[in-house]
Amino acid sequence: MHKIQGCVIILFNSDNKILLVLRDNKESIPFPNSWNLLGGFIEKGESPEECIRREIREEIEIELGNIKFFQKYTVYDREHYIFWKQINLDLTQVKLNEGQRLAYFSKDELEKYQLAFQCNKILNDFFSLVL
Repeated sequence: MHKIQGCVIILFNSDNKILLVLRDNKESIPFPNSWNLLGGFIEKGESPEECIRREIREEIEIELGNIKFFQKYTVYDREHYIFWKQINLDLTQVKLNEGQRLAYFSKDELEKYQLAFQCNKILNDFFSLVL
């Protein structure tokens, strides 16, 4: 069985707070009204890095510049390539094109939420290995 392939990026600011998007509240999508990392699906002929750069342009209209690869995870029927970057964004100046809103979360705050697509595990690993 061919797995769906996607990419997400862990964007965090100088306070080590993680940027998440609140997914749309539509019953037709997985994890409606849940917090999630930014990202999306790899299109035909696209590399994981090209995918995450395109998705971030589409979702919040920024150019990522230098990014780093973290790990690849298998989540349900999907393979996710995880990238990361420290970036300080003024959320009042970011144009959100997908989802309800953006917010930064500390490690302690993240533990209070059940994130979409097992992002809790990904972020726990990231805090243990990188931050």
